[in-house]
Amino acid sequence: MPPHRRIDVVRDSVRRLLRMGATANLLNLLQKQHPADLAQVFSELVEKDRKAAFNALIERNARLAMEALSEAGPAKAAELLAERTGEEIAKLLQEIPSDDAAAIIDHLPDELQTAVLNLMQAKARAGVDELLEYPEQTAGRIMNPNVFALSEDLTAGEAITALQGARDVEMVFYLYVVDARRHLVGVISLRRLLLVAPETPLKRIMTADMISARVDTDQEEVARQVASYNLLAIPVVDEENKLVGIITVDDVIDVIKDEATEDVYRLAGVASDDHVTTPAGESFRKRLPWLLVNLGTAFIAASVVAFFQDTISKVVALAVFMPVVAGMGGNAATQTLAVVVRGIALGELTWGNSRKVLMKEALVGLGNGLATGLVAAVGAYLLRYDPMLGLILGLAMIINMVVAATAGTLIPLGLRALRVDPALASSVFITTLTDVFGFLSFLGLGTLFLRFLQVAG
Repeated sequence: MPPHRRIDVVRDSVRRLLRMGATANLLNLLQKQHPADLAQVFSELVEKDRKAAFNALIERNARLAMEALSEAGPAKAAELLAERTGEEIAKLLQEIPSDDAAAIIDHLPDELQTAVLNLMQAKARAGVDELLEYPEQTAGRIMNPNVFALSEDLTAGEAITALQGARDVEMVFYLYVVDARRHLVGVISLRRLLLVAPETPLKRIMTADMISARVDTDQEEVARQVASYNLLAIPVVDEENKLVGIITVDDVIDVIKDEATEDVYRLAGVASDDHVTTPAGESFRKRLPWLLVNLGTAFIAASVVAFFQDTISKVVALAVFMPVVAGMGGNAATQTLAVVVRGIALGELTWGNSRKVLMKEALVGLGNGLATGLVAAVGAYLLRYDPMLGLILGLAMIINMVVAATAGTLIPLGLRALRVDPALASSVFITTLTDVFGFLSFLGLGTLFLRFLQVAG
């Protein structure tokens, strides 16, 4: 059975068992599921059923329930835990790694955060406190501080013995080597360690030239490093190059997914925590402000049209083709914006190559304008039998396509220079520009060549 179909079956079974009050059967079903599948099942249930299923599971198998919450994400996890006492939450958070616990605590109400931290065991709290000291969306915030490290003075045989005695290690595909002050000095693959003679010093087999991330490195940059160098994990060091944690590829995948979702949502003017299962009222509150901003900018375009209302009253056909110019400009701008924002996010677009990218996008805009403008001109002629109207429409399309491509490149770069997320604000400015320049070029040319057009009446 395909995974999505199996999850659908489990979700429907959970709903049915909850209605029947068959708690024993419900628990039997839930405990057979993988934490990631449970997280998806919980997310697709209505709030009442989600809380009932989670509460039933956490009483029987707290570890599995908390692992499922870790997979669901910190916001949803905090929502399910928020109704419990600080003592209960503190106990439950000790079932999961400190980086997941810190993320969940960060989403709890302030008073509950303080209570939970005060009630956690000293060792668990120390790890969480350390992570919460780092800014959000940095390597320090998402790393796991429980990292296995070897002294540079050990031999391969001694390293294997130390590894065999280690407990609760995040992952051992890479073994990090540190000096007496815990400065990161090298890395060894597990395979290489097992293939050399036991008496071989680690200094001889370790690789000193390695990729690492500082605690203040942005999580997107960490994800780029892991992807670029095909790493399974990346060590995290402080400002003194001391090893303080590790970020594994599963955490990087979560970062990539979250950042990509956030960028796509922001381009559409939607909050990143708005989902298909979000209640209608909450989605309404989150989407309305952005729509009101767009409405305000739409009035700017409307004022341009109002300026040419005398021309429109004389050549009504201009009003017919106005949406074509604005719509095509908006579509072209969206294409450019998607490519440019992605380039910025991946580090492909920098100030160094921005001029080259701008010229390339402007040429693409010109080419698209010539092609679509020609088709639009022919279409306008066939509909209205007015060659001048077709020419004006074609020229307006060319102008607006070039404007769309140029704005789609310059606006994200400008917002980035101002330290504003390009994905958040670019679409509003670009929509306004393409509408304004689309109407201005089309109606302006119409006014300029009015005497050559077929005037109404």
